[in-house]
Amino acid sequence: MAGFSVSTNEHLIRSNVWTAQLKEALEDDLIGQRWVRMLTDFPDGDTWNIPSIGQMTAYNFDENVAVQYTAMDTGNFTFTITDYMASATYINEKMKQDTFYMNQLVSSFVPKQHRAIMKNMEVKILALAPDSQTAANVNAINGANHRFVGGGTSEVIEVADFQRARFSLQKANVPMENLIAIVDPSVEFELSTLTNLVNVSNNKAWEGIVRDGASNGLQFRFNIYGFDVYISQNLKSGLAETIDSKTTTTAVANLFFSASADVLPFVGAIRQPPKVDSEFNKDLQRDEYVTTMRYGLKVFRPENLVVILTDDDQV
Repeated sequence: MAGFSVSTNEHLIRSNVWTAQLKEALEDDLIGQRWVRMLTDFPDGDTWNIPSIGQMTAYNFDENVAVQYTAMDTGNFTFTITDYMASATYINEKMKQDTFYMNQLVSSFVPKQHRAIMKNMEVKILALAPDSQTAANVNAINGANHRFVGGGTSEVIEVADFQRARFSLQKANVPMENLIAIVDPSVEFELSTLTNLVNVSNNKAWEGIVRDGASNGLQFRFNIYGFDVYISQNLKSGLAETIDSKTTTTAVANLFFSASADVLPFVGAIRQPPKVDSEFNKDLQRDEYVTTMRYGLKVFRPENLVVILTDDDQV
C-alpha cells in the first residue's frame, strides 16, 4: 500500500523554511536628554551668546573715608549649533519585487534612522562632562576635586566615592537636590557585591537585592548618599589617566551632578528636529530614505559636574 514519508517524498518537503518575522537587535534606553536644558528661543544663525555676571565684594569701611566702588565680574558663554547628523538607506526596485520581507523592511527605515541619530546624540551628551574637563587633572573648584579615579588600588567604585562627589558639589555651591549619578554596568556589579551594601545589618532590603538585583531597569532600587543612580552603556570609556598619583588604563567616566532645573549641567538646542525625506531615484531604480537633524550641545555649568573614573573591566 503506497503512502507518504519523508524518505520517499522529499520533493514535497521544504527543507529550509523561513519565518515571517524579522529578529530585531536589542537596544539600550536613551536617558541623556532629560538632563539637558534645551534652549527653545534660539534666534537665527548658529551662535548664541549668553552674558554672565559674578558676585559683589565686601570690605571694611572707615568713617569719613570714601567708599570704594567695584564692578562685578562679567563673562560670556558662547553656544553654537555644531552637529548636523544624517542617517540614510535605500531599497532597490528589484529587491522590493523579490523579497518576502519588503513591507517590514520599508516600515523600519524611518524609526531606525531616528534611533541612530538619537543614539549618536546620547553618546555626545554623556561625553560632554569628561571632554569639557582637563584630562589627567583633578579639575579642582573651591579646593574640591571634580575629576578623580574611584576606589582603591584596583580602581573600582566605592560607596565613599559617592560622598566624595557630594562633597565636591557642595564646595561648588551646587544645590543638594535631585542628585543624579549615571554609572556604567560594571559599577552596578561592584556595588551589588559590596558587603556593606548587601549584608542584612546595613540593608534591610538585602533579600530583594540578591533576588532581583540592585537595579530595576535603568535605575537603582536604592539611593546612595542622596544620589539617584542610573545605569548607561553609553558613558565615555577607554580612558587612560593618572590623577593625583592614581592610574587607570581602561576607565569609564561616571557622572555625578544635580538635576535641579535651574542648575542643569548641560545646555542644548535643536535647530532642526529629525526630518525625513524620501524619493524614488529613477536613474538607480530605488527608493531612498534620509533622516537629518541639526543641533548643538555644551556644558553650561562645569561646577555641577563630577567625573569619577573607574575600571570597566573588573567583572
